[in-house]
Amino acid sequence: MGEIKVSPDYNWFRSTVPLKKIIVDDDDSKIWSLYDAGPRNIRCPLIFLPPVSGTADVFFRQILALTGWGYRVIALQYPVYWDHLEFCDGFRKLLDHLQLDKVHLFGASLGGFLAQKFAEYTHKSPRVQSLILCNAFSDTSIFNQTWTANSFWLMPSFMLKKIVLGNFSSGPVDPMMADAIDFMVDRLESLGQSELASRLTLNCQNSYVEPHKIRDIPVTIMDVFDQSALSTEAKEEMYKLYPNARRAHLKTGGNFPYLCRSAEVNLYVQIHLLQFHGTKYAAIDPSMVSAEELEVQKGNLGVSQEEP
Repeated sequence: MGEIKVSPDYNWFRSTVPLKKIIVDDDDSKIWSLYDAGPRNIRCPLIFLPPVSGTADVFFRQILALTGWGYRVIALQYPVYWDHLEFCDGFRKLLDHLQLDKVHLFGASLGGFLAQKFAEYTHKSPRVQSLILCNAFSDTSIFNQTWTANSFWLMPSFMLKKIVLGNFSSGPVDPMMADAIDFMVDRLESLGQSELASRLTLNCQNSYVEPHKIRDIPVTIMDVFDQSALSTEAKEEMYKLYPNARRAHLKTGGNFPYLCRSAEVNLYVQIHLLQFHGTKYAAIDPSMVSAEELEVQKGNLGVSQEEP
C-alpha cells in the first residue's frame, strides 16, 4: 500500500513547493511549518489547518489543484501549543509575520475547531474572512476525554498514536480511502511525542465555540455521510450553531475526504470562494477568474450543495 506517498502528484508537489519554517514566538522551539503556493499578490489567501494526525502536506491535492486555477493557498503544521489561547496568539503572530490582515480558513477536524476558536479570538479586530469546516466540531466534550486532556503530556508516543488510530476507519473501505488512511498513518508516524500530546490536548481540553462572536462570518460546513470520527450529534450541533451556513455533503470520504475525494472537496472550496471574487478578499488572481469553467466542473461532478 502507501500509494499516495509514491504517487507522481505527491512527488511533484514535494519537489516544486518548498516547506518553510517560521518562528514567531519568543520560544525558538515553537516552529510553524508551511507550504505557501500561488500568486503572492493575493492578500487574503486560503489557509489549511490539519487534523490531529495531519502534517501540512496532507493538503497537497488542494495546493496543486487550487494554485493551478490561480488561488493562493497556504497549508500549515502547528508548533507545540498546550492551550487554545496560546495557539490563537501564535497564529495571529504568524499572520502578522506573513503580512496577512485577513484570511479564509479551511479546517479539518481539530483544524476546524481551531479555525473557529481563532475567529472567535479575533472577533473584535477580525482576521478571518470566511470558514470552511470539514468534519469539524464545536465542542471538545464530544470526545469524552476532557478529564484526561491534562495527562496527555505524560503519555509515551505509542500510547498517543494508539488513541489517534482508534478514530481511523476499521471497516471495509474503497481503495482510495484505504490509500488515504495509509498516508495519514505514515504522517502520524512522523509526529513526535510533544507534537501529538499537544494536539490531543487541544482536541480534548474543555472548550466550546461561542457562536455569537462569529455569526457574521460566511461558513461552509463540509461533511461525509459515511463513517467518520464525528458522531451524528456533533454534526447536528454544527448545523444548529451555523443555521445560515452552506452545506457541502460528500456521500463518502471518511475522515480524510481532502485526500480520497479531492476533486469534490476542491470544487466545494471553489464554490465557497466564488462569493469573494471581484472583492479585495478574493483568494484568486483576478486574471484567472472564469465562472463558466466552474459551472462546467460543477455540472460534470453533479455535486449537491445545500443553501440554508
